[in-house]
Amino acid sequence: MTDLHAAEPNAAAPDADLDPADGDRARALDRLILHSWSKHGTTNPFTVARGEGVRLWDYDGREYLDFSSQLVNANIGHSHPKVVAAIQRQAAELATIAPATTNLTRGEAAERILSKIDDMAAVFFTNGGADAVENAIRMARVHTGRAKVLSHYRSYHGNTGAAINATGDPRRVGNEFSTGHVHCFGPFLYRSEFWSETEEQESERALQHARRVIEAEGPSTFAAILVESVPGTAGILLPPAGYLQGLRELADEHGIVLILDEVMAGFGRTGDWFAHQHDGVKPDLVTFAKGSNSGYVPVGGIIISAEILATFQERAIPGGLTYSGHPLAAASIVASIDAMTEEGIVEHAKHLGEDILGPGLRALAERHPIIGEVRGRGCFWALDLVADPVTREPVDASVIASLKSALLERGYVPFAADNRIHVVPPLVISDEDARRGLEILDEVFTAHR
Repeated sequence: MTDLHAAEPNAAAPDADLDPADGDRARALDRLILHSWSKHGTTNPFTVARGEGVRLWDYDGREYLDFSSQLVNANIGHSHPKVVAAIQRQAAELATIAPATTNLTRGEAAERILSKIDDMAAVFFTNGGADAVENAIRMARVHTGRAKVLSHYRSYHGNTGAAINATGDPRRVGNEFSTGHVHCFGPFLYRSEFWSETEEQESERALQHARRVIEAEGPSTFAAILVESVPGTAGILLPPAGYLQGLRELADEHGIVLILDEVMAGFGRTGDWFAHQHDGVKPDLVTFAKGSNSGYVPVGGIIISAEILATFQERAIPGGLTYSGHPLAAASIVASIDAMTEEGIVEHAKHLGEDILGPGLRALAERHPIIGEVRGRGCFWALDLVADPVTREPVDASVIASLKSALLERGYVPFAADNRIHVVPPLVISDEDARRGLEILDEVFTAHR
């Protein structure tokens, strides 16, 4: 495997010109910003001045290990020199161009993406993950002439009109302004809705549940089944064997388009280029964003099968975006995929999951009863935290807040959702830093007892 120091620059002391006064000014100016999903009067965001590899620094020069990858998107780490250089070169050559033009960098980005997935035909670029889902739903509706979309309750697909309605988590409530959305429960053995005792039962019963919902709603009314290949924000819920393939078969039976959302799970996060590749299933449409360029420039898109593309050979797609295939974003994708390939970053993510994070997190669960279950693969893990390991009652928000604070105090940037701590570092993290993160988690759980 290639030395990942090429991908994760050697951690250095923060720049000498980091000034605490700039941190004060940043916090003062932050009051001018309404943050996502937040009450404006109560926000107090973590202030970041600089990032490199898996490390962040605040304006006081304090160093942190980023075990959140921000919103699970910084797969290649912060300030990767090859990606930064590619963006700089592209900005000097051609900073922007309309999407209706032909642009070499845009074509190369599509070529790189298609080289990492089997038997897909084209890419439609968007500005991010939400509008990727939005346009994938639109494509499915045009392709089938139908309207309904089946998705999971435990899911998150974005905050645009159809995407937030397809979302199953409570953020959907209050945003339900589009129509045609139907939800079902996906498999989740630890908190099974189906009284299952085995993964096999959970898969079979969840598929039967999805089938019955489609039958009750009318199979001929469904345009798409939309699911995350591995639900991320909902808890990193690895699908049991046969589940995604069962959805593929259900979709084929009724002429329904299968859309797999890989916005969070794609581009190496699970130790393969795309999470659905672990399950050997072929989707009709795949949505992507975050990991394709680690969020260095806003971008997303849809990977399209030949069958769906044929619909738009003689019929115009009813949609577009000013920044679709933006050259800076395209350049960052090309550089990211090339660097990940050359430096063995996806293979390294698999190694981390199998040899360090997986075993280490399961060892933590044996020592700390608050960890009810460990779930994950690659650099994509969740600790399901419980107040009672027998009843599996989730811990409350105050416990999560306390743990987040304690982790930050020890220089560990966490990702928390509901009753969970997600362990999702950049894929370039060294073995040593991954073990240090596990040590910090151990310290915090020990102190919390």
